Amino acid sequence: MLRVTKLTDYATVVLTVLAARADQVLSASELAESAGLETPTVSKLLKPLAQAGLVEGFRGANGGYRLARDASRIGLLEIVEAMEGPLGMTECSVHEGNCGIEQSCGVRANWRRINDVVVEALRGVTLAHMLQPPGPPPDPTSARRIDLHLASI
Repeated sequence: MLRVTKLTDYATVVLTVLAARADQVLSASELAESAGLETPTVSKLLKPLAQAGLVEGFRGANGGYRLARDASRIGLLEIVEAMEGPLGMTECSVHEGNCGIEQSCGVRANWRRINDVVVEALRGVTLAHMLQPPGPPPDPTSARRIDLHLASI
């Protein structure tokens, strides 16, 4: 099953709290309370988010954290990569030379194309989008189509 880690999910929740209160600097404990998470968990999340340039921290009595830039300029891809590293559907989607059948593999190019579609989808959704209330549920009779042109063997 393809899914983001729990920490990446929590990081997105914390970032949406910061985005909703963009005019404030919030401490880790305030973020934890607003997000419904434990303070040590939030503290653990803030370090990679700061290293990735998504949040900025302020020291001192009134210190805390805020978004480093507007929520409309932070894509979900950045959040995923800050927490998990480069997105790769398969190992060869990210790093070459880690597979014994790499040179003769008939599906490698297609996995890379799928990887590119997922990357673009995550890049196209911003933190600002995540703040918006969900729309109506999709109509199950009209399937949403993703155009993907696979490499021919």
